[in-house]
Amino acid sequence: MENLAQVLETINSWIWGPPLLILLVGTGAYLTFQLNLIQVFKLPLALRYLFTKNDDSDETQGDVSSFAALCTALAATVGTGNIVGVATAIKAGGPGAMFWMWVAAFFGMATKYAECLLAVKYRVIDDNGQMSGGPMYYLERGVGSKFLAKMFALFGIGVAFLGIGTFAQVNAITNAVNITFNIPTAITGIIITVLVALVTIGGIKSIAKIAEVLVPFMVIVYVAGSLTILGLNIKLIPATFALIFKSAFTPTAATGGFLGASVMFAIRNGVARGVFSNESGLGSAPIATAAAKTNSCVEQGLISMTGTFIDTMIVCSMTGLILILSGAWSGNLEGANMTNAAFSQALPRGGSLIITIGLTLFAFTTILGWNYYGERCTEYLFGVKAIKPYRIIFIALIAMGPFLKLNTIWILADIVNGLMAFPNLIGLVMLRSVVVSETKEYLSTLVKEGKKIVAKGLAS
Repeated sequence: MENLAQVLETINSWIWGPPLLILLVGTGAYLTFQLNLIQVFKLPLALRYLFTKNDDSDETQGDVSSFAALCTALAATVGTGNIVGVATAIKAGGPGAMFWMWVAAFFGMATKYAECLLAVKYRVIDDNGQMSGGPMYYLERGVGSKFLAKMFALFGIGVAFLGIGTFAQVNAITNAVNITFNIPTAITGIIITVLVALVTIGGIKSIAKIAEVLVPFMVIVYVAGSLTILGLNIKLIPATFALIFKSAFTPTAATGGFLGASVMFAIRNGVARGVFSNESGLGSAPIATAAAKTNSCVEQGLISMTGTFIDTMIVCSMTGLILILSGAWSGNLEGANMTNAAFSQALPRGGSLIITIGLTLFAFTTILGWNYYGERCTEYLFGVKAIKPYRIIFIALIAMGPFLKLNTIWILADIVNGLMAFPNLIGLVMLRSVVVSETKEYLSTLVKEGKKIVAKGLAS
């Protein structure tokens, strides 16, 4: 078993090493400049669309609102990586890893925009009358490659089943609840299984309805708690930012429980964990985006782009700043324990509770989001008749989750998750001209409409 784990670890290091990271960031950088820094100049427009009510007329295609589709994608994206992943990145790469996480997110916003635009453009209506879309469909209908489409779908099911969507999240919840509230693992496991079954059997509309409530709530609670801590330590914030920027470009010396890190190590850990957290380029979010009620692929792409902004620029930044200003990053603790210690130190009466609630809600919503992703991938490969068996297997895996040892499963899940990115990024590169032309056409229409409004105002 140890030999298998070592082999998988070697494969994982290669997949999440320079080839994938360069491809992910490189694709994002290319799209950023092709789209004229869309994540900068059109972010205000994207945020405005985010809070604009959908057109619910019969002519508008889709199953759920644009906001609900974004919440479903965020449900899977904002997860344990925002608490555990940030801690892992900073523990391994030093404070400088936070800077490179921001860099990955900046370019990742352009990637997220492009893949979600394509998801809406190439989506189809399945035999149940629901919208289906994502990399599987734009790889088949846009690129013309069923092979790449099936590869992506297969890896997507693997991620949903093997850990990201099931075992790891259930373990995170049961452990956090057991430590904080002393509730037995078996009881928490049963409750989670029942809740997941009740929500997922209803499909995308049920998942989206829960996500619409839980995602904003959990983000607001976590950010509010984090801002409270940052407010109490406001004098330390300038020095914290200075340390982040300095460590991003110079090696970080060993101190306390921190072993030291080179600049390359800070880059690798920051980019890898940043991408792992916000999932830009992995092709997961477009699956949920395809269900949105919209007639404009560009508008939905802009809305979806805010997901990366919320996940990394806001939620991950809160975690990272507190880990660094508290000094917990240089201690002997790791992962969730390190984040818990940082929050408890900064806010003795409520810090641990914020982490427990955050970890529980983040993990639970990730289960719901990945359940839907795996379901759509299953439907693409085997048809709508396979949806019910898939849901039964998924729920059974949730029930098993609290009692499994995760080391090998986590590594395998990481591998499959990384492999999803390769066919998706090929699709983005090959369909780049479609993304650019759709964007230019939409923005030029906006300009024309704006001029008409101004002219009408002057005439009156």
